[in-house]
Amino acid sequence: MAYTGTIVTENEIALMAGENVDSTGDTEANHNILAAQAESFLSNLMNYNVVDNYAALNEDVKRMLSEWAARYAAITLIAYNMAGYTKRQEAEDMMDVHAWRMEKIEAILKENRNVTYLTGA
Repeated sequence: MAYTGTIVTENEIALMAGENVDSTGDTEANHNILAAQAESFLSNLMNYNVVDNYAALNEDVKRMLSEWAARYAAITLIAYNMAGYTKRQEAEDMMDVHAWRMEKIEAILKENRNVTYLTGA
């Protein structure tokens, strides 16, 4: 099986998930599922198909989409099994930081004034 994500790379997912993520759940098959879920969520959030129109997107928008998707995947992979972390609180803190940043990105992407910016310079 090959990685099929469009808006986020496996390296970005690994970076956000951190070194203590459980390798049992950190698989290419799960990365494909998580990338597809993130792509669907973001397309619906923005009322714009980010996968079909990815090439036309502004580079800054691509970076925000990629960051959001990587953080989404990281939260799911961290929550899968927190046993690898020194304390459960460490894993929870990481998830909280990811969720906080995702909320900020969502707020930007939902703003109507940004719709014309999506494909602009």
